[in-house]
Amino acid sequence: MGYEVGLNKTVRAIHQMPGKPPPEGELHHHDYRFEVVVGRERLDEQDMVCDLDVLEAALADMLGRIENRDLEMIRPPEAAAVTVEVLARWAHDTLAETVRKSGAETLSVRVWESPEAFGGYTSSIVA
Repeated sequence: MGYEVGLNKTVRAIHQMPGKPPPEGELHHHDYRFEVVVGRERLDEQDMVCDLDVLEAALADMLGRIENRDLEMIRPPEAAAVTVEVLARWAHDTLAETVRKSGAETLSVRVWESPEAFGGYTSSIVA
């Protein structure tokens, strides 16, 4: 692709996996680490992929919506539960317009629910 910049932020949120045995089947929390990477083929007139302050503000706003809350509130109707994959897609869709307006061409989001396990979503965001 080309150039990339990104941020990592952690937020605690609550979820459950219906039909699974405890603890996953009961409401429990994770300290989710969001890894957001934006990219573009060529740098802008300021020699940046995008303004990191803009990305940081959008990420902080998004995370504020789920901090210490039950992720059921963002579950799409077609999803059985808010898995890390579903959470990554929600984060991607939430950030995409702001990131696109900043000039970035791709957006990748990984959501880590532990130091070893993540789910992610990546796509082109060119209009």
